[in-house]
Amino acid sequence: MSFSSQDSTISQGEYSDRAIPVKRRASQGVSSELKPAIVRTAPRGLTVVQNSHIGRVRQHNEDAWLVLDLSYRENDAHVMVALLILADGMGGHASGDLASALAARTAAACVMQDIMPSYLSPEVAGTPHYSLHEALVHAVQVANETVYRNLPHAGTTLTMALVLGRKAYVAHVGDSRAYVLENGTLRRITRDHSLAARLVETGQTISEEMVGQRNILYRAVGHSNTIEVDTYTESLFDGSCLLLCSDGLWSKMSDAEIAEVLMGETDAQFAVNKLIAMANERGGEDNITVILAVCNEG
Repeated sequence: MSFSSQDSTISQGEYSDRAIPVKRRASQGVSSELKPAIVRTAPRGLTVVQNSHIGRVRQHNEDAWLVLDLSYRENDAHVMVALLILADGMGGHASGDLASALAARTAAACVMQDIMPSYLSPEVAGTPHYSLHEALVHAVQVANETVYRNLPHAGTTLTMALVLGRKAYVAHVGDSRAYVLENGTLRRITRDHSLAARLVETGQTISEEMVGQRNILYRAVGHSNTIEVDTYTESLFDGSCLLLCSDGLWSKMSDAEIAEVLMGETDAQFAVNKLIAMANERGGEDNITVILAVCNEG
């Protein structure tokens, strides 16, 4: 992964700025006929699995992942609470693996300090007095400042999903991706902050040279002392699957192929392992990391 000094003009993702308390609502959403097999066989509540592989070419794995599953049972209901973080250190830059790990840990520490207490502690009741999106943006900004200060010339992507009940709040920088699978269709949530993606968004033609430079980023954690962060809100339903992955996966598999694996496999961990194996079979030129969260209310 590489980055460019070109400034971003892409606006933030649309989102609702209201902090929503963790409550279980009436079941809705995904048709039972279109529930992935991994949902039908998963235990009730939230199941989170992950895996990472160095690939077949790289000498080091510069991807990092961090998962905190704090889901709990209350009043005969499974309340989903989890933090999923994926970071892809920049190949060719010094300390890419250190940058990704540092960014993931720093962002997680901020979320645990700023958001989780009001949802998990009976001593902190009610809705937080700050926006969840503001808190997630702050977490990424602190991670950015920490990487920028401690690892000069290093950089990383950072994609983070905070699951609180039936909502997933996403903060994103770089070209790792977050997807949601519902009713048999895989839909991308995030936008790539790469030069090639920017050309596509502005309707420009991508030259053969640009195809080979797909991984050049114009926005990355550690690039400068300030950073713009995209934020999104997604509703989750019984049968939804939330997937985070590095470009080592999505550059080798289409959305339809990823959806086919998730819809067809009966074991969530096996599905993640199969996605990674398929990316490796197609060359495995990059590190491959996948995090999968499966929502099953039974």
